[in-house]
Amino acid sequence: MAANVGSPEYVKARPVGLGGIKELRSVRQFDVLLFAAVLINAAIGLFYLNVAQQAENISGGGGSLRTQMAAIAIGVVAALALSSFDYKYFRVPSYAGYIACILLLVATSLWGRTTKGNQNWLSMLGVSMQASELAKIAFVVVSATFFERIAQKTAIRLDYMKLVFYAGLPVGLIVLQKDTGTAIVFVFIFAAMLFASGIKYRYIIMMAGAAIASLPVLWMFVLRDVQKMRIMTFLNPDLDTSNSGYQVMRSKAAIGAGQLFGRQLDDLGQAQFMTVPEHMNDFIFAVIAEKIGFFGCAAFVLLIVFIMLRGYYIASKARDKYGAFMAVGLTSMLAFHYIENIGMCIGLLPVTGIPLPFVSQGGTAMVVNFVAIGIILSISMMREKPPAKQQLGGAERK
Repeated sequence: MAANVGSPEYVKARPVGLGGIKELRSVRQFDVLLFAAVLINAAIGLFYLNVAQQAENISGGGGSLRTQMAAIAIGVVAALALSSFDYKYFRVPSYAGYIACILLLVATSLWGRTTKGNQNWLSMLGVSMQASELAKIAFVVVSATFFERIAQKTAIRLDYMKLVFYAGLPVGLIVLQKDTGTAIVFVFIFAAMLFASGIKYRYIIMMAGAAIASLPVLWMFVLRDVQKMRIMTFLNPDLDTSNSGYQVMRSKAAIGAGQLFGRQLDDLGQAQFMTVPEHMNDFIFAVIAEKIGFFGCAAFVLLIVFIMLRGYYIASKARDKYGAFMAVGLTSMLAFHYIENIGMCIGLLPVTGIPLPFVSQGGTAMVVNFVAIGIILSISMMREKPPAKQQLGGAERK
């Protein structure tokens, strides 16, 4: 007599290749904690974006919020859809996505709209987007293939050349758009994946030395005057209190006004009265800090730390190095954004215009961040329990 569907006998007899026990196990491995933490992060961002908007006179009020809500909805759907796919099928399509992103970056360099000195916005079919945001995902997924070969010691010389080319091309195009802050994000992602590959420390030291040696060239030929002033103001905040130093000065004042427990919601703070520039974008953390105070900020930072640690934990448990490197790259992308944004708001890092993930106003960035989470969730759902503890890197550092 045939076993009933759903009975223990049926589950045991069902072929794994048809999605039986393996599929049930992968569904149980959906990282609810990570997804819930991200949704809480996005909800906090939406709430305080509304707070930041209250004092502004925006025609047709609520337009920014509706756009942000639409981006969150699209992002959530994209994340859930991507989490249901086996990430191994991302390999081949990733090259097509990479080429599309490069073409968009070229189009942005030629016909893009200049905003705040950066030519990084492209309008297509009535929709404005930042191609550099989309390129981050393609950059990580394509690079993970080559880092996997390096870690497994199967890479040939051509693989190293391809990796340098694929990594350097989008960075070069973004530098041409004068968006140095976003270019630094790509460099940080690459450095994190390179470190995870198990590269020997002497090579890391050599590359760090080369980077330091290139600083005079970057200062003279790459950085614009406004970027140089931001760095000089970071080192000496009183150097330009009317322009580049003004942003950080007002941000720190708003954060300090929050004191330990923050202002009440009906008490309009200085961040809401637009004394803090870009208080709905780059400096929205000042709005949050003014409202929730030191202890609230501590809880918010703990939420961010949890998201980061969860991403790296998933990387350590990935079933293969391809998934591990993708998780490392995408988590590092979010980590750099969090660290740089909060750091510049409190005056510990130079101002670069990096948004706060899942919080700052911006549809493209919001959707891209959720796509990153969706891929990480896919890596979590498809992970296998390894027979023994394995290192992420393929070679022992010496």
